[in-house]
Amino acid sequence: MKHLPLNRLGPRKSEPGVVDFGIFLPWISALAGNRLFVKIIHERDQFIQSIQPLAFELQHKTDTNYGDFWWAKVDFHTIHDFQGNSHFGLPGRHVYRFELHNPNAGVLDWIIDPFSREYATGKLSAFTLGYAPYIWSEAEQIWKTPALPDLILYELNLAEFGGSLEGAIDRLDYLADLGVNALSLLPVNNVSLDVDWGYLPLGYFGVDERFGRRDDFQRFVDAAHQHGLAVIIDAVYGHTGLDFPYADLYRRLGYKENPFMGPFAKDYFSDLGVSTDFNRALTRDFFYSVNLHWLNTYHIDGFRYDCVPNYWDGALGVGYANLVFNTHDYVKNSLASLSRFGTPEGSRLIQIAEQLEAPEQILEQSYSNAAWQNASFGAATTCARGAPGAIESLGHRLGALGYIEQTTQNGEVLAKRPLQYIENHDHSRFVCEFGLNQRDGNPLFAEGDRAQWYRLQPYLIAFLAAKGIPLLWQGQEFGENYFLPEAGLGRVLLLRPLRWDYFYDPAGRSLVKLTRSLLSLRKNCAEWRRGSHYFHNDYERYLSRGILLFQRENSDAISLIAVNFTDIEQSVAFMFTRPGNYIEQLHNQDNFVVGEGETRWLTIPPNYGRVWRKVDSGHP
Repeated sequence: MKHLPLNRLGPRKSEPGVVDFGIFLPWISALAGNRLFVKIIHERDQFIQSIQPLAFELQHKTDTNYGDFWWAKVDFHTIHDFQGNSHFGLPGRHVYRFELHNPNAGVLDWIIDPFSREYATGKLSAFTLGYAPYIWSEAEQIWKTPALPDLILYELNLAEFGGSLEGAIDRLDYLADLGVNALSLLPVNNVSLDVDWGYLPLGYFGVDERFGRRDDFQRFVDAAHQHGLAVIIDAVYGHTGLDFPYADLYRRLGYKENPFMGPFAKDYFSDLGVSTDFNRALTRDFFYSVNLHWLNTYHIDGFRYDCVPNYWDGALGVGYANLVFNTHDYVKNSLASLSRFGTPEGSRLIQIAEQLEAPEQILEQSYSNAAWQNASFGAATTCARGAPGAIESLGHRLGALGYIEQTTQNGEVLAKRPLQYIENHDHSRFVCEFGLNQRDGNPLFAEGDRAQWYRLQPYLIAFLAAKGIPLLWQGQEFGENYFLPEAGLGRVLLLRPLRWDYFYDPAGRSLVKLTRSLLSLRKNCAEWRRGSHYFHNDYERYLSRGILLFQRENSDAISLIAVNFTDIEQSVAFMFTRPGNYIEQLHNQDNFVVGEGETRWLTIPPNYGRVWRKVDSGHP
């Protein structure tokens, strides 16, 4: 893969008051009678009827690698707008679009710039005249991305979590205090709607204007790092929105083929968007360049790749595996400038695949080091519904059965982990499994019965102690209870802001307290992060009584985790193979000393759990 020449693409300040524009439009040449214009207006004037944008014609030449290239230079010192009280040329943000005059299709207006670094309302690109680059804090120079086994992810939608980047910055103290150390953001790229999850992007090289400006996102990342929080962005590369310029323009031109878009592997989202074709060099290099841009410009710590099946063509293919390998290789060879990833054990770049069809395969056959997987979530769901054998299935899944822990590729050892969750943006809140409150008879406004909050506790204990990387979905820690339909635009086009008032009610206080305790244990107990997992799969003793019991262990310590999914207290016999003093970690109650091979009765409260830990002498 090649890094696109971004110094020639999009709007760039070549000198004070002078902006250069450049765009690749393969198969659209001046020799065929095409003319291309950029139409610019100051942001403050865009809704004023008497002030229209000024148009500047671009020149054409052929690029050796990507074909037709169009460019223009706009000198704001020499160009003046005499329309009314125009702000054209004054410092501040200007919005722009391209307009193509084609001899066959006529005038095609409202073409987005695929290389813009800023965006405005709807189908408008933007740039800031007089833009001052963000100055990173001194603390940024010493920030280190957490090691993969130590990650505790918190997934959030900026629009729902804090309303904006500024709002999210105000909550970083809370997230650090909660105990997470990495934020996984729903897409922050440009989309056409104000309320949208962001999975049909139009622009890739910057943050959408509904969240803030580019320096707002840089300030957010800087502040997150100062709070000990890594930042992972959602990368949507297998498909785009219909108005993405390489989809929209060539469709309007009536071309039968496209230099960027088209079916490649799977073709999900074809009803709403357009798939990207990684057989095209421009497509491959475009998304590789997007990755490098976000790593270098925004100092992010990694990517969560959405809908990988759309561009997975095997371990040796030109699609997904090629992208994550080249991104990993770039970081490994750029540690002088990307020092946050450099450690003696290797690069800490985070690359998470959403490949729900074959998550085990994606970890084995690519440079992804983590993967979403719905098997544990599915087992928890069937367990909540009382399905036969569900507890056994959940016990195996919590141990990441079938997943490798590391691979060695080209002499480099890479850690590998699946994600573990019972909630994420794609599903209803888990409390919905225990009953729904219908509102207005409309399923979009149904909510989980929060009176059943206590039934969440054993699942929370089990998942945060499980093998793999735990993930919390925003508000899960205080019992957010939105219902999410399985299909339809109501999933995406309805804003579900967090009810922060839940934090203060009895359910919220109890769940937050438990979450904080568990995250503190995960941070301080090495066996939870890197230790072995053993599931005590005994139907008569445990599973038949609604008990899930497993242990996390290393040479220095052992944690015994027991959760009770029933409504009654349960006492079960357990034989200890490691003698010593076991301290209960959640409430410091029911502590005991056992000898090797001794059997002891353990009492587990209803809809709750216990965590007993024994540390070998001489170790913390």
